[in-house]
Amino acid sequence: MVNLVINGKAPVVAYAELIASRIVNAAHKDAITVEFVDEKNAAPVVFNGSSDDTFAKIISTYPDVFGHESSEEVAHWIKVAREQLVVKNFQQLSQSLERLDAVLNLRTFILGGLKISAADIVCWGALRSNGMVGSIIKNKVYVNVSRWYTLLELNPSFGGAHEYLTKSMQGIKKAVTAGKKKEGHKANFEIDLPDAKMGEVVTRFPPEPSGYLHIGHAKAAILNEYFAHAYKGKLIIRFDDTNPSKERMEFQDAILEDLELMGIKGDKITYSSDYFQEMYDLCVQLIKEGKAYCDDTDVEKMREERMEGIPSAKRDLSVEENLRIFTEEMKNGTEFGQKNCVRAKIDYKAANKTLRDPVIYRCNLTPHHRTKGQWKMYPTYDFCVPIVDSIEGVTHALRTIEYRDRNAQYDWMLKALRLRKVHIWDFARVNFMRTLLSKRKLQWMVDHGLVSNWDDPRFPTVRGVRRRGMTVEGLRNFVISQGPSKNVINLEWNLIWAVNKKIIDPVAPRHTAVVDPVEITLEGEGAPETPKVELKPKHKKNPAVGEKKVIYSNKIIIDKEDASVLEVGEELTLMDWGNIIITSKNADGSLVAKTNLGGDFKKTKHKVTWLANTDYVPVEMVDFDHLITKDKLEEDENFTDFITPQTEFHTKAVGDVNVKDMKVGDIIQFERKGYCRLDSKAEGDKPYIFFTIPDGKSVNRYGAKK
Repeated sequence: MVNLVINGKAPVVAYAELIASRIVNAAHKDAITVEFVDEKNAAPVVFNGSSDDTFAKIISTYPDVFGHESSEEVAHWIKVAREQLVVKNFQQLSQSLERLDAVLNLRTFILGGLKISAADIVCWGALRSNGMVGSIIKNKVYVNVSRWYTLLELNPSFGGAHEYLTKSMQGIKKAVTAGKKKEGHKANFEIDLPDAKMGEVVTRFPPEPSGYLHIGHAKAAILNEYFAHAYKGKLIIRFDDTNPSKERMEFQDAILEDLELMGIKGDKITYSSDYFQEMYDLCVQLIKEGKAYCDDTDVEKMREERMEGIPSAKRDLSVEENLRIFTEEMKNGTEFGQKNCVRAKIDYKAANKTLRDPVIYRCNLTPHHRTKGQWKMYPTYDFCVPIVDSIEGVTHALRTIEYRDRNAQYDWMLKALRLRKVHIWDFARVNFMRTLLSKRKLQWMVDHGLVSNWDDPRFPTVRGVRRRGMTVEGLRNFVISQGPSKNVINLEWNLIWAVNKKIIDPVAPRHTAVVDPVEITLEGEGAPETPKVELKPKHKKNPAVGEKKVIYSNKIIIDKEDASVLEVGEELTLMDWGNIIITSKNADGSLVAKTNLGGDFKKTKHKVTWLANTDYVPVEMVDFDHLITKDKLEEDENFTDFITPQTEFHTKAVGDVNVKDMKVGDIIQFERKGYCRLDSKAEGDKPYIFFTIPDGKSVNRYGAKK
């Protein structure tokens, strides 16, 4: 009988060894005695008196249980598990999981085959010990890893290991001398969230309902959700609805729909407007304490004074007068009240200009979409956000780095109002080449007819990129791969589309489309006298995708571009059928060929896609360019000077008969032409419309190859 000792307080708990011992004991009753210790400084695991190579020793001791996998392969995966899968560095872990996901593509287990191997045990154990992995598995960020992990978790030796460990550790704690409390375990995810405690982290995603979510918002939403789940905390979805001039229920509903599409669900949904009374009362408090004042200075003059560090003439109004203006004139939206705003009295000549007495309240007589005409004045973003964050229990406010200068203002508000502190984490906003993210500029394009609407496939909105063919998994994987970096960079679109390709390539059905058809008449053995239909796999490497109809005939069509380069006497390959030899070219451009279906495809120069010239459907493939011509616009440049003249490109073709069975939103690959998403079905004279999906290769248009 041998002995295994596991330290339940080790930074990396030895789940792999624990699972292996459970599997051994299931095959050989009580072969390994398992003990637990609760000591931070003890070795993570000891097997038969040794703390070195413990997992490998268990495997080699019981070859009848774990089979005879290649020792090199197992050693490789032990190294991967120990060095890569237990790291708590956000970006490093995502890269390792991406590689594991690729290995598991079309495989049930890591080494292939139908049995669990030592490689599965050691990798699963490493991931189970890593506190960052839980939300990744739950949200299927890496779909193959999630499928594999969940499958193994159903096995009692795997799924029951944590409960076994927990109960054993609880038994040890009960045995500890009464009154002697041991310090609880603190997870360290190495992401610098200050004072983050497991189970206590609360994050929030606060979109303004003044437009549709774009890809930058998607990053913020996904990161907030990621950290909330990583720390087993909560996520609040809060609508920052403090500007009735811009906000509509249409946008609010669209934001919720887009979040649901991305698989993001908050623990609760709230509205800044729920706290209008509290914010009003707190503003009164600031005025009474001499920390805020009312100001009717002209907007341009106020801006100039702030830039020059000049105090407002109204800065020293009496508390009584300020209260009167705020609670009577501004609250009731009088003519004089509308000329005023409330400014925080911080420091009119501060080096950080955001502290130069910022505006915290202003009048607006537009009815609010939720509170209607109840209020005539509203708090600004910089006043509202820290207050509501504190009231709602947010522990960590994650926001893009452009707010960094305003962090001091955020902290000042909390201190001045004596509210609970909220930690701020800055991350870089996502910027893409030749792309506008400003809602105002995007609205201009909608209003001027440059695009059809906010879901136009040329738009960087969540709806736009999804309509172009971006998958939820691709979007999430891209954001996770970028991590919470503070480095602001302009990204190429091919980066995100390359991530998306990894999701769609293993499952996208393969179909055929022919552009400018040219007919070939086939003669000889194997050329059907009458058309015949056979069922073939939609995806040769993934039979689970299903089958499609393929029609074989002695009259076929190929692309005109392919036909134009063929010579009489040339042998070519009809993809997924066989070889033919061109025997003549007719005056009308059609061709005649004799069959050589058993010919060597490796020796042919041209491999072409084809369709039987009998039954096909009209299709149109639409490609798109960027909406602006310059990679990055400078602040003083007008975006309307850089509008791309033509951004939409249509190619008419015919597709195979299986297109008739497709649903809008289906993603396929037209072989040799690329990935496409069906945007609309045929109706009357209108063909099936497919939007091309960029594949991540270098492009000079938004997804269009050079």
